[in-house]
Amino acid sequence: MKRTSFGRDRGLSLRMLFTSGLLGLLYVGFALVLFYVLHAGIAVMVVIVVAMAFFQYYTSDKIALAASGAKIVSPEEAPDLHAMVERLCAMAGLPKPRVAVVDTDVPNAFATGRNPKHAAIAVTTGLWRRLEPQEVESVLAHELSHVANRDVLVMTIASFFAMLAAMLTRWGLFFGMWGGGFGGGNRNNNNNQVPVWLIVFAVSIVVYAISFILIRTISRYREYAADRGSAIITGAPENLMSALQKISSGITQIPQRDLREVAGMNAFFIIPTNWKSQMSEWMMDHPPLEKRLAALAEIAREMGKPVS
Repeated sequence: MKRTSFGRDRGLSLRMLFTSGLLGLLYVGFALVLFYVLHAGIAVMVVIVVAMAFFQYYTSDKIALAASGAKIVSPEEAPDLHAMVERLCAMAGLPKPRVAVVDTDVPNAFATGRNPKHAAIAVTTGLWRRLEPQEVESVLAHELSHVANRDVLVMTIASFFAMLAAMLTRWGLFFGMWGGGFGGGNRNNNNNQVPVWLIVFAVSIVVYAISFILIRTISRYREYAADRGSAIITGAPENLMSALQKISSGITQIPQRDLREVAGMNAFFIIPTNWKSQMSEWMMDHPPLEKRLAALAEIAREMGKPVS
């Protein structure tokens, strides 16, 4: 089964294109407003932003692996894991990514990398201990689908722009409210001029609101797409259903201290460590577990497989 047989999800591709374009326009507008009201040098800020973007693009996989505490392992260190990844890559027509292991009892997995040729896939020791081989394989296929769909890169870049906006907003509020500069002389000549800090605050609300919704919308959809990819690559959606249930159940048994140590990777994990938290679906970065299971059950029925 080659990659073209499960292909890329058209809905995901359109969402990634739309999200990237809208985020780009959003932050260009945000930056222009800040440059205008704060009298910052555009050339200098453009150089800084571009440099940070290139840094993020070329080091995103290393940052994610370091943040999770993942260690790249060789075929000699993890022969069974490497064999699974190799077999799945051959089935999907993908280059083999680097394989990593995170030494934590929290059962989970994630993928990172800017493209299929520069990707890494990681599993935790907790996941490896709790799941059957066919369930681990379904999880690996899910993560490889993320790599094939290239949605990891879009999420990383989107998150980067959000962090940049937050940083600029904090600087703008601080200098506008407490520094007394950045247009302060103009305010002395025109008492009716809107304060700089208020403009920055208003712009930040728009940026955060739109980026928050966009990032979470694509994040939820990409999980559905990766679940479908796993089901088609392995031909066994029931294995992923079982794996998701075991992972979610296992997470509830982990001490909160251990969960907090890996919480920073929630957006990339196959199931976030806070999946049981009560919140509105539109605020979640993953779909509700029951909806993912229902979607997989529908795929199983389409494949003519019995669903319990």
